[in-house]
Amino acid sequence: MNNAQLNELKQRYVASGAASPATQFADRAENALIWDADGNRIIDFAGGIGVLNIGHRHPKVVQAVKDQLDKVMHTCQTVMPYEGYVKVAEKLSQVTPVRGHGKVMLANSGAEALENAVKVARAATGRDNVICFTGGYHGRTFMTMAMNGKVAPYATDFGSMPGNVFRAPYPVPSEGVSDEDALRGLKMALKTDANPKDTAAIVLEPVLGEGGFHAASPGFLKAVRELCDEHGMLMIVDEVQSGFGRTGKLFAIEHSGVEPDIITMAKSMADGMPISALVGTDKVMDASGGNSLGGTYTGSPVSCAAVLAVLEVFEEENILDRSLALGDELGARFDQWEQAFDCVVNGRHLGAMAAFDLVAADGSPDADLAGALCKKAREKGLILLSCGLWGNTIRFLMPVTIEDEVLEEGFSIIEACLKELVGSQATATA
Repeated sequence: MNNAQLNELKQRYVASGAASPATQFADRAENALIWDADGNRIIDFAGGIGVLNIGHRHPKVVQAVKDQLDKVMHTCQTVMPYEGYVKVAEKLSQVTPVRGHGKVMLANSGAEALENAVKVARAATGRDNVICFTGGYHGRTFMTMAMNGKVAPYATDFGSMPGNVFRAPYPVPSEGVSDEDALRGLKMALKTDANPKDTAAIVLEPVLGEGGFHAASPGFLKAVRELCDEHGMLMIVDEVQSGFGRTGKLFAIEHSGVEPDIITMAKSMADGMPISALVGTDKVMDASGGNSLGGTYTGSPVSCAAVLAVLEVFEEENILDRSLALGDELGARFDQWEQAFDCVVNGRHLGAMAAFDLVAADGSPDADLAGALCKKAREKGLILLSCGLWGNTIRFLMPVTIEDEVLEEGFSIIEACLKELVGSQATATA
């Protein structure tokens, strides 16, 4: 079927809240390229929203999945366990920087991992409250919608959210929130809203994902760790988008040297197969009773095979070094664009987790320009995503394994789009 035929079916049968606004349908993909149902070639700077750090259909992952399909597809691991689940748990325990000996629970999605992290934290502490941060994003289930630091579009139409969730400011110096401001706000939340003795955990992303790719400083993360220790609260770090090599470390929290009590992960851990995990200190993870954690599909044998293959690829292909190198390339290009276009500001990256902001002539966030840039880029054959609290951030999540010539082609498309959209603003030639 072609794009037009598939769009007709989408409009007739797919719920409008779940339907993509895109009119092209993926037919096949390889590394950083996708071909749609009409045969058009598209460069992918989104990576399935950070799911494909080692590219579409990495051969080693594809082979591991095929091999597993010849063995076992499903038993429900709580009914009949299998090697893949315990091998993934072993590997994640070895590489995840939580305090002490780590234990693992596998789930299906990032939101499910966060839901279970809150359950575990409440069981381990006997407390209810959870503190999250402005701009944070944790998922689309009810508990995670309550935890998100942005209402629209995630929670706009869905009524009351679960209680016992409180919020503190995330440090974003470019938006006027310093580490000191954020820490003061966090302490104020503990004073005015969430009594520390009733607070189970502080949950934060070391780098905001949907909130605009702002990285918390090592100093702020250490201060949060110290505050948790002072009051007997757990520190939960959400690495769903920032994890598995995006920042040049396996996990972004490693840049700070801080060891959380629980880390959640998903997205690129299986290169496109659905799986997530929470890894935590053994005493914390063992706090709830038998059969209290799990689900029918959690830790699918096929997805587990993909995780193990991904971890091998990281070692064999020096993915972390490639992430750092890609980040340097992105940072250098952002510098050029900031010089060339008045609307491009605040270029930033931690490894290959990179973004810049678009602003109007008066310096205010320009979400309309961000939307127009993404739309025009798609018309020219490049998938580009916006994000941020104000919707004016352009984020980059292309595969770390992207070929140099494809990367440069994508950069050229962005430059051409900016020239068409804001040519009169240009102060130099990009």
